[in-house]
Amino acid sequence: MPRILGVDIPGEKRIDVALRYIYGLGPVNSRVILARASVDPAVRAKDLNEGQLSQIVNAIQDGKYVIEGDLRRELGMNLKRLQAIKSYRGQRHMRSLPVRGQRTQTNARTRKGPRKTVGVQRNPAAKAGTT
Repeated sequence: MPRILGVDIPGEKRIDVALRYIYGLGPVNSRVILARASVDPAVRAKDLNEGQLSQIVNAIQDGKYVIEGDLRRELGMNLKRLQAIKSYRGQRHMRSLPVRGQRTQTNARTRKGPRKTVGVQRNPAAKAGTT
């Protein structure tokens, strides 16, 4: 299983698909990187030699792609900024509610979690039928 920039990519997959396992690289970026590195996209990741792997790494670094930890950090900072300025989107993130205008009276279970049944609290000191 080859490692590219600290990420294990699956060896059995084609290299154009395997590069997508790097957070921040999708199908289009993957093809562009392989074209820059002059590597055939149909080659399996396990069949790449060290020279081709280093060409791919250089193509990613020269392309100034924001990937993995840097991208995760940037997205986290964006959410923290929205929450700090108390924007509507930031408030929705804080409350774990849908952010993009979806309805919440029904549905929204993915975001809100499982239903929480609210029951009646009975006073244990009260006797049934007596006043």
